Amino acid sequence: MRKILVVGAGQSGLQLALGLQSHGYEVTLMSNRTADEIRSGRVMSTQCMFHTALQHERDLELNFWESQAPRIEGLGVSVAGPESQRVIDWVGKLDGYAQSVDQRVKMAGWMETFAQRGGQLVIHGAAVSDLDYFSRTYDLVLVSAGKGELVSMFGRDASRSPFGEPQRALAVAYVHGVGPRPEHPDFDAVRCNLVPGVGELFVMPTLTTSGRADILFWEGVPGGPLDVFDGVNDPAEHLSLTLELMERFTPWEYARATKVELTDAGGVLSGRYAPTVRNPVAHLPGGGLALGVADVVVANDPITGQGSNSASKCAAAYLASILEHGDKEFDEAWMRRTFDRYWDTARHVTKWTNAMLGVPPEHVLHLIGAGGALQPVADRFANGFNDPSDFENFFYEPEKTEAYLASLTGAAAEA
Repeated sequence: MRKILVVGAGQSGLQLALGLQSHGYEVTLMSNRTADEIRSGRVMSTQCMFHTALQHERDLELNFWESQAPRIEGLGVSVAGPESQRVIDWVGKLDGYAQSVDQRVKMAGWMETFAQRGGQLVIHGAAVSDLDYFSRTYDLVLVSAGKGELVSMFGRDASRSPFGEPQRALAVAYVHGVGPRPEHPDFDAVRCNLVPGVGELFVMPTLTTSGRADILFWEGVPGGPLDVFDGVNDPAEHLSLTLELMERFTPWEYARATKVELTDAGGVLSGRYAPTVRNPVAHLPGGGLALGVADVVVANDPITGQGSNSASKCAAAYLASILEHGDKEFDEAWMRRTFDRYWDTARHVTKWTNAMLGVPPEHVLHLIGAGGALQPVADRFANGFNDPSDFENFFYEPEKTEAYLASLTGAAAEA
């Protein structure tokens, strides 16, 4: 039986560990926290997982919370004008619903499942020296812990990492009490509110430790009016700031959030990081190798909501590569092929995310504006969150955007 070590108990590490376990591999999972510590700790992320990523969980029968989590059937885009009024507002319908489950719920539950199924769970904050030792006793070492010393083993790929600094200041609050959007009260949708030159506000339904909730997520341009959360340690102050900014910049979202309260004292998070693509293979001091997983090797800004989706897709791609490899050695060539298999998907996410961080060109503004009058545009844009590769066909190049919009207006005219 092949022995595999997975370091890091997030979406990708746990999904991969449980997948390998289900195929008879001897898997050790290292986490720096217990399931109880995760469940009772601070929120770790926002997460809205779309159809393809959710299907990877279903394929492994890990969709434990699917019947409880809100079904997100749409994705709406609003753009604020200079007087904080909505100049664009539409919602696209998703072909397959999305869902968000607080990672405190999911990771704690999956970790307990892994242990119950006989997996070896080691609670230990791994260092490079640990991996150096373990690389001699395991057939494969996978690193899915996206922060800290271990990540520094994987060198930055400058050719795929255009940003050297964080592009957004991030602030998250999990709350109860958000009302429905009055214009679409009959279904749940993620709401993306764009405030040009200032940042973005996302509102997404989720399932948290205390049931149904919503996530209020500000992405602020560094140095701008949203970049005010550094040093705010009091959860109540964090929520108050969040709401003040909503009232100022997105009053239509503030109107349904006037009675909210935090889900719990751990329901806030703030920080920033530079989007980075890294070399997928780490060379350990003793000559061993480790393969980076998900955020360790491709860390995008969360502006396009792809983090947990990419983690799920990476885990699925790596699992397939491991199963196909059989008993052969997991050498560096195999590791690079395995990453390249994932990069075929991830490159589209990175390109789209980096584009959304910049000032949108005229043709993109035209496209987003068209979503209000042309429902197929709204729907296609929304479903791009599930399959970002489709943006190649109508988003980046003015000629393709114009041709796409012309095909729709022409069809409408003929009808």
